[in-house]
Amino acid sequence: MKKLSIPILIITIFGCVGVLLWRTRDNIFYLFNFGYIGSAIGVGLGLYVILPRKQKPAARRLSQLLVGIYMLGFLGLYEHENMQLEGFFFYLLAGSFSGAVIHYLVAKVAGPVLFGRGFCSWACWTAMVLDLLPYKRPSEGRLRAAWETLRGVHFGLSLALVLGLWFVIGYRDPLEGRHALAWLVAGNVLYFAAGIALAFVLKDNRAFCKYLCPITVLFKVTCRPSLLKVGGNRENCTRCGACSRACPMNIAVMDYITHGERVLSTECILCLTCTTVCPEKILDATFEADMGGRERLDRGEVPGNDRHD
Repeated sequence: MKKLSIPILIITIFGCVGVLLWRTRDNIFYLFNFGYIGSAIGVGLGLYVILPRKQKPAARRLSQLLVGIYMLGFLGLYEHENMQLEGFFFYLLAGSFSGAVIHYLVAKVAGPVLFGRGFCSWACWTAMVLDLLPYKRPSEGRLRAAWETLRGVHFGLSLALVLGLWFVIGYRDPLEGRHALAWLVAGNVLYFAAGIALAFVLKDNRAFCKYLCPITVLFKVTCRPSLLKVGGNRENCTRCGACSRACPMNIAVMDYITHGERVLSTECILCLTCTTVCPEKILDATFEADMGGRERLDRGEVPGNDRHD
């Protein structure tokens, strides 16, 4: 039961949020929405704990699939909610407490304070597709840090576009109906196309997350105080480097552990891959209070771990 404490905690927190919104806003949809998402992630995490090491990634992908189909398929395509970042900006300007606003506030603003960037591995519908591509473990380190500023540029351009349309042109149509659906479809087509293209060019499934995803701008702030991070026993670490080599985000996991720290990088997506490849089984997801943001990232050949920020 101790190993299932995190899945149970997530289901409980999502359930409590659902009940609170249901009772305060008198709409049972919130109970269903948060109950479903919390249960999907909780089931995925629970299976991850129970399954043998080689089968653990399947549990995470199940969570991605269950949440992704619901968020993109039901809320987006069926309910015509504009779940793109631009949709979030539009709804905020309109003062609308929509599904998109709730999603961003919970998954990208408030949630990361507790669970870090777990959304990126366990619930992101873009990653749901990208993780199926063949380059799960990048053989090279990350590109120069300058490339990562493209995420901020993307975020800024999206915000500027919405502000321009709203205040200059007086455009309000993306808030509902076919226009909201068109924004959703067009945005996701662009995201998927860019993500798949970058994956094959750089031979890295998570290249989109590292260099182009605008949501990272929010995560860079909200994930710093995250209570849930990967930690390990420094004394039992053999410095084999398996965790760093396997990390899809090119985080020098071993360096954190040998320095007596948890993985403080805001680039960590809590995929837990490092915990499954460690031959000594010393890594695990842990709840503690510390401050992230110290980036130890491999920028060169991963095996050596000799070049990092």
